[in-house]
Amino acid sequence: MSRKAFLFDLNGTIIDDMQFHAKAWYDVLNNELHANLSWEEVKAQMYGKNDELLIRIFGEGYFTKERMKELSVEKEKQYQKEFTPHLKLIKGLDVFLENAFEQNIPMAIGTAAIMFNVDYILDGLHLRKYFKSIISADDVAISKPDPETFIKCADQLKAIYEHCVVFEDSPKGVEAALRAGMQAVVIKTYHTIDEFSHLPNILMAVDDYTDPVLQSLFK
Repeated sequence: MSRKAFLFDLNGTIIDDMQFHAKAWYDVLNNELHANLSWEEVKAQMYGKNDELLIRIFGEGYFTKERMKELSVEKEKQYQKEFTPHLKLIKGLDVFLENAFEQNIPMAIGTAAIMFNVDYILDGLHLRKYFKSIISADDVAISKPDPETFIKCADQLKAIYEHCVVFEDSPKGVEAALRAGMQAVVIKTYHTIDEFSHLPNILMAVDDYTDPVLQSLFK
């Protein structure tokens, strides 16, 4: 069994793109689907799988599975078109990943994104060598805050849950880590630290991966 493992969320944790996701959802939900939601209401719904978001807003059975898949891909294409000129790692992550890789710390991606977006990021930034496991929306029955995503990551890495450190930008993601018995590092790209105040499993909160406090994770 592995002594330690690093499990990373994707959007907002590896790349700083949540504003672009919010804009794409806002446009699809209001301009195409006429949901009449405010920016804050859209932001509050941005967790879990795309179809889970649609069901929360419109109700079970409002869309067919096929239509939800179409809307999901449509939204992601809109997001990618807007975000591609800005596609880059969060500051300092390149060095952090390389240090972990050199120290043979197993790493995984655990995300609510569909593989269409996972491939876009991992291939666009040449990151595949770092991650021995990738768990996407396609691989779980229920997404975060359910712990299944991170449990599957740990199981594939053969890592003890209590020894896993989860990197997350959202309260729902940190809650998923808590429910999996894991500690978390908060990346403050989209949420303020007070939004995490109810979660007791936070090791530290940083603006990016250049923060020297992260070096304690390698000890």
